[in-house]
Amino acid sequence: MLAAARRTASLEGSPAVQLSSPGRFFAAAEAELANPSAWSGELYLEFHRGTYTSQANTKKGNRRSEHLLREAELWAAAAALAAGAEYPYDALERAWHTVLLQQFHDILPGTSIAWVHQEAERNYALVSAELEGLITKAARTLLGSGTSAAALNAGPYAAAGIPAAGSGPVPEPPSHIWQRSGGGWLISSGRLRLTVDSTGLFRSLVCGGREVFPPGRPGNLFQLFRDTPNQWDAWDLDAHYRFSSTDLMQPEHMELEDGSGGRTLTITRSFGNSAIVQRISLSPDGSAVDLEVDVDWHERQKLLKLAFPLDVHAAQAASEIQFGHVHRPTHTNTSWDEARFETVAHRWIHVGERGYGVAVANDSTYGHDTFRESMNGRTCTTVRLSLLRAPLFPDPGTDQGPHSFRFSLRPASDIPDAVAEGYRLNLPLRYISGVSPAPVEPVLTVDNPAVVVEAVKLAEDRSGDVVVRLYEAHGGRARAQVRTSFAYDGVAATDLLERPVDSAALGEHRSPDGAVPLQLRPFELLTLRFRRSSRRQHG
Repeated sequence: MLAAARRTASLEGSPAVQLSSPGRFFAAAEAELANPSAWSGELYLEFHRGTYTSQANTKKGNRRSEHLLREAELWAAAAALAAGAEYPYDALERAWHTVLLQQFHDILPGTSIAWVHQEAERNYALVSAELEGLITKAARTLLGSGTSAAALNAGPYAAAGIPAAGSGPVPEPPSHIWQRSGGGWLISSGRLRLTVDSTGLFRSLVCGGREVFPPGRPGNLFQLFRDTPNQWDAWDLDAHYRFSSTDLMQPEHMELEDGSGGRTLTITRSFGNSAIVQRISLSPDGSAVDLEVDVDWHERQKLLKLAFPLDVHAAQAASEIQFGHVHRPTHTNTSWDEARFETVAHRWIHVGERGYGVAVANDSTYGHDTFRESMNGRTCTTVRLSLLRAPLFPDPGTDQGPHSFRFSLRPASDIPDAVAEGYRLNLPLRYISGVSPAPVEPVLTVDNPAVVVEAVKLAEDRSGDVVVRLYEAHGGRARAQVRTSFAYDGVAATDLLERPVDSAALGEHRSPDGAVPLQLRPFELLTLRFRRSSRRQHG
């Protein structure tokens, strides 16, 4: 690429190319157009939609590594603060370097040759093993030895009675009600009632006083599509895939199983050379339907999706992105709308009408399509998740073999519920045995659920200062107070490199009880640095 740039510096018939730097480029652009217009919304690329799904194992490795790093930083920081444990700076830096390297084009998009993805998955396994070791070591330091078991919650919200960033006793399995219903099952909690028919489809889901699925349109429908892009196999997903679908209806086996986490309904399906094993249960609090899906995938040029037709009139869908979410129309009024037939979301997608919505969360899926349909004079909205593809180029063996996914369907929900559901699914409780039953006090607490703690770590300069990254997640202005369980001398806002910056989000005066007041704008990202004295850092 550099050689080509030098050749075209002065080449007849070609625009002159000059090697430069980002600083020089933006300075020249600013001088040319000092007050450019602002673009509202995403710059959707009408191309390469298959990159949201290709090489599912690489994408899952990335997602899992991101959350393991969050856990490792949190518990290692907690152990250092509470027990003076050594913070694993070098190990965390190695893990971050590996994860960030593998987000490079074309690794995370799933468009490299087979060797690259084999190496990426091997590296993710090494990262996972090292981070699991760091987490376990820090957890045992915090909890101490004993004969009990404990649950650690690394998420930003309380779960099963365990406080955010704290610990508590292992919760009891949920006591939901399971009843035979025809050839299927009726599963109910105090919040919802799900009917699963003899084919494993969701015929009814009642929550918040209304039915979730439209008449005659069941949820939990696996669909198989012919996937033959016109140009770039692993990169592209062309709109014509939608015209060749097969609904995977009849299961081979269905049985109710009892496990340590409660009851699950297990459904087995076979198609082509592949098989799906799905386990259905309700979330511990009974507010959502949880799905675990194992796929043994041996197809070629096929696309597997999971569909949920929903009886809501949604003009737009909200999709999580890093530190926030974006809204996209579900209709196709314009050519731009129609081109947006496959979109990306991180941990969740939410659709709804005034007063009622449904969230669909995932633990490793990125590709989605969401669209409106008219049925018998009423409008419904379908959310589909893209699970697996099978392109032939540049890796003929793309995604052949076993895969596992987790999803949840949460009815009667709003955007805050969707945010919480995404964290619940991606940061499940961690169980540690052979420890003391005494609970671990959270490193810090925030009194507003709209302000989400995304990271807790020690400063990169190894001073012992504590760095906390927060953001406003609901899309509105939010006031909050942050309280710490550790002593500190001062707090300041920083940039992402942990250098001091001015920030209107950080209040000037602490509360009498030491709480730090914050006032964040919609989706504002804020990094705080808590300065600790030399005596506290070193003993």
